[in-house]
Amino acid sequence: MKRIVCEEPYRFNITEIKKPEPKPGEALVTIKRIGVCGTDFHAYCGKQPFFSYPRVLGHELAGEIAEIRDSRGLLKPGDPVTVIPYLECGNCAACRSGRPNCCMNLNVLGVHIDGGMQEYLAVPADHLLKTENLTHSEAAVVECLSIGAHAAERADIRKGETVLVIGAGPIGLGVMKFSKLKGANVIAMDLREDRLAFSRMWAGADETVVAGENAAAEIKRLTAGDFPQAVLTRQAMPLP
Repeated sequence: MKRIVCEEPYRFNITEIKKPEPKPGEALVTIKRIGVCGTDFHAYCGKQPFFSYPRVLGHELAGEIAEIRDSRGLLKPGDPVTVIPYLECGNCAACRSGRPNCCMNLNVLGVHIDGGMQEYLAVPADHLLKTENLTHSEAAVVECLSIGAHAAERADIRKGETVLVIGAGPIGLGVMKFSKLKGANVIAMDLREDRLAFSRMWAGADETVVAGENAAAEIKRLTAGDFPQAVLTRQAMPLP
């Protein structure tokens, strides 16, 4: 099978290797779509600190099951799926306490281990989600949008509240969209006018504010002096 390898910063190479065989508990996924994340750009430019070369990039993935060796019977060949790219060890203290997201030995596909920029990828079957009601292109952004959904859930956004979302990139847009779905009034803030315009169009932001020295006064005006009930922003740092 063919794969795209980032050999070193600013250099990709197409190579061919043998198609992997799924181990017990794994599925072999035919990759159909790959989202390109900021993490991928950082890696390509040599600015991803948790990264070593060569590496196959890609962690926003959608595909179809080609083979599966999973006794649970929840998935079958031909099923469309998206991939949960965070692979926990299952053995460390965090995993044993039911917090695999805090795994001390976490491997992220496309960062610590080879990811999805290849024709086939063998992954644990319990890290696949069936996506029969989504197109492959839609399924490829599930991982990205799930961050916004999680943020809105953790913040306990409620109908009628005002939410300020700082940063109108992909993650911020997801936060806006899910906050709107919860019935909130959303104020989007960013440095770029074009991103703010897209926030209104795609995410349904009610108001937009250009970040700067007048931002606080504008937010005070828009909320009649009450200010937002919730403020959500993304810390500018790569994946761990």
